[in-house]
Amino acid sequence: MNPVLRLAGISKSFGLTKALDGIDLELFPGEVHALIGENGAGKSTLMKILSGVLLPDSGKMDLCGRTYCPDSPLSARTSGVSMVFQELTLAPHLSAVDNILLGAEPNQFGFINSKIAKSKASEVLLRLGHPEISLSATVKNLSPANRQIVEIARAIICRAKVLVFDEPTSSLDKADADKLFEVIKTLKKEGIGIFYISHFLEEVRRVADRFTALRDGRIAGRGNVAETAAGRMIEMMVGRKIAELFPVVPHSIREPVLEINSISGQKLPSGANLVLHRGEILGIAGLVGAGKTEFLRLIFGLDRIRSGKIKVMAVFGGYKPPVQRIREGMGFLSEDRQTQGLALNMSITDNITMISLNKTAFMGWLFKNRRRKLVSELAERTGVRHTGTENPVMSLSGGNQQKTALARLLYQEADVFLLDEPTRGIDVASKTAIYRIIGDLAAAGKSIIFVSSYFDELIGICDTICVMHRGQISQPQESSKLSVEILLAQASGTGAGT
Repeated sequence: MNPVLRLAGISKSFGLTKALDGIDLELFPGEVHALIGENGAGKSTLMKILSGVLLPDSGKMDLCGRTYCPDSPLSARTSGVSMVFQELTLAPHLSAVDNILLGAEPNQFGFINSKIAKSKASEVLLRLGHPEISLSATVKNLSPANRQIVEIARAIICRAKVLVFDEPTSSLDKADADKLFEVIKTLKKEGIGIFYISHFLEEVRRVADRFTALRDGRIAGRGNVAETAAGRMIEMMVGRKIAELFPVVPHSIREPVLEINSISGQKLPSGANLVLHRGEILGIAGLVGAGKTEFLRLIFGLDRIRSGKIKVMAVFGGYKPPVQRIREGMGFLSEDRQTQGLALNMSITDNITMISLNKTAFMGWLFKNRRRKLVSELAERTGVRHTGTENPVMSLSGGNQQKTALARLLYQEADVFLLDEPTRGIDVASKTAIYRIIGDLAAAGKSIIFVSSYFDELIGICDTICVMHRGQISQPQESSKLSVEILLAQASGTGAGT
């Protein structure tokens, strides 16, 4: 079988940084080829070249035996190569049919033929096994899973030969991820070649046929997924063995520092109770839409409390704005780093230090050298890969952006850390580093609420775990007595899982 896509000697530099160095790859029809590697390994740069966002400095690409050199995403898409990004690129105010046909609207004499548009959109949704999605529904009102399906529908409607999935399950719960994997099986049967980028090796082992590991812009290894152990894949990615994925940092749990008494939001949560102790890592598990994020936003003061009370450091109170919560020692890490967690146009330094200038300023004077040193130390501690801390955060990969947001909380020296999906979009080695940081924080007497849809990590690093289901939160359970199956059963409301 001839490859549908062949890359030979692809190289790309940004200034003195060599992002890609002589990459050779082949993708065959009906194959899922996983690209794995740490943040900054070159995966995103390679896929941006493939999808027409960037031009390579050298090398060549062939698509179906012909020279392929797209100069824009539209050029790539019309040639048959489409990308489904980690951060969805839909127009939320438009309907599903308008998003699916965006840029490829059937028209006659300059007028869009709505009848043909709906017919094409219906046909592609049927191919994907989701005819239930309303074509007239506004995309912002669709579930995360259905928005993902609309994004895929838009990608394949132009007779795609190659699809690129970049962290496609990062915003999906397990049930919706399973549905996506079924869609990928359908696309494989149709002969579409698929590049699949993911930091979840269990996903790679489930959906991919072959894999290529990138490290520092070069190919560090490749092979058949079924014949390669997960540990070996990790070694290829990081260049060394990782002793343990979930490092154990000894810490003691002491007195309560945060008590939540029957708080309710405008919609979710509903009558939630929780006690967080000093030195405790408390996990909150739940499916998408359970109310996990809303719960943290209420605690931090981003949303108004409809009823209930919050007791911080032995002081009862109701709603307080974020600025007061910060003064009380709270730090919040948003799951939505793009629009809520970071100021993308500002520098890494500004993003880390903007919460307070007291450490690096005196009487209106800013000590830049001290600030630069503090930021460099925090960037190294959290593993932020950068070419300069004065560069804008938008120049970083998604995982490095997330680590920058975490570095800001360390700079703040908060006592209570509210972490909403802190490892989303982060590679295996960086996850382990962040787990160790969280363990070190607990050992230093800090208190952590850790929200995650990835149940393995909750069991691996948390002392206790609560489960949210439709806005209700369970009593804390010892993580050592839990399993993924038990948590999934509780999160889906089907029972204790035992």
